Amino acid sequence: MGLGNPGAEYEWSRHNLGFMLIDKIANDSGLKVTRRECRSLVGRGELEGCTTKLVKPQTYMNLSGEAVGCLVAKHKLELPGENLIVISDDLALPFGKIRIRARGSAGGHNGLKSIIGALGTHEFTRLRLGIQPDHPVIDSKHFVLDSFPRASRSELEKILKRSAEAVRAILKNGVLKAMSEYNE
Repeated sequence: MGLGNPGAEYEWSRHNLGFMLIDKIANDSGLKVTRRECRSLVGRGELEGCTTKLVKPQTYMNLSGEAVGCLVAKHKLELPGENLIVISDDLALPFGKIRIRARGSAGGHNGLKSIIGALGTHEFTRLRLGIQPDHPVIDSKHFVLDSFPRASRSELEKILKRSAEAVRAILKNGVLKAMSEYNE
């Protein structure tokens, strides 16, 4: 599940890295993320030998838990933590860094906070993509909703490529092995 905000005005925003990564994985795999389900856009296919759903909640970031909760209930996932990878931006992580965790707090991220609240647990895998600039951020809300500068988009492509590889590694080898390979 990649977190983000729907709408063209957010397409290139830093907060939409989760959506961008879902789109990258879908494009690389020949999948379409277009079916509407539980206030989300969903695609289904095989990745690394696993039947996988690629999900982009359309609830806006701060209500992502509503979509996750609906999907977990609809598909009767008894242990969602074992079947869920949540992809989000992370303002506390330098731009270009990625961090995989098997569990953890929301870390101030409202989308993750919403998911934790909806599931009643913080026991799910997350892939955090760093957006922290090399200068102080005065208005974090404005910063995360602002678009990536065009000059950084080639670097962004490299980050998304590495992040897509990390998701595939989680599916293929498990979260612990992927953490040892991709966390810096």
